[in-house]
Amino acid sequence: MRLVQFNKTYFALAVLIFGIEILIAKFARDQFIRPYLGDFLVVILIYCFVKSFLDTPVLKTALFVLLFSYTIEILQYFHIVNLLGLQDNKIARILIGTSFAWMDLVAYTIGIVIVLIFEKSSAGVARSSWIFF
Repeated sequence: MRLVQFNKTYFALAVLIFGIEILIAKFARDQFIRPYLGDFLVVILIYCFVKSFLDTPVLKTALFVLLFSYTIEILQYFHIVNLLGLQDNKIARILIGTSFAWMDLVAYTIGIVIVLIFEKSSAGVARSSWIFF
């Protein structure tokens, strides 16, 4: 098994979800799609992007993405953008975010659960292993 391996299916999914995220950011001005669907999709996007280049176990990758997402959200609670002096940097504010919300953690968790259900039911897009090591 090679750790670094390009997977065009995961990459295509990542590109598709990234496009949807751009459309949400640009056009959605509601109380559900932008705040919740966007957060739900972002963990799936990150998961697919990681799996595009790394042949890592499904569960390990999913947990890493979830913990990464939680970490970013917790850093928002501590206003990390301001602490880093990036409050005037629009890209940093978009990528890192500026406001903590408990519901974001719920949306991330649901997104990863969906990933795990999909991976288990389809035996993985790339026949990924379900083992940790």
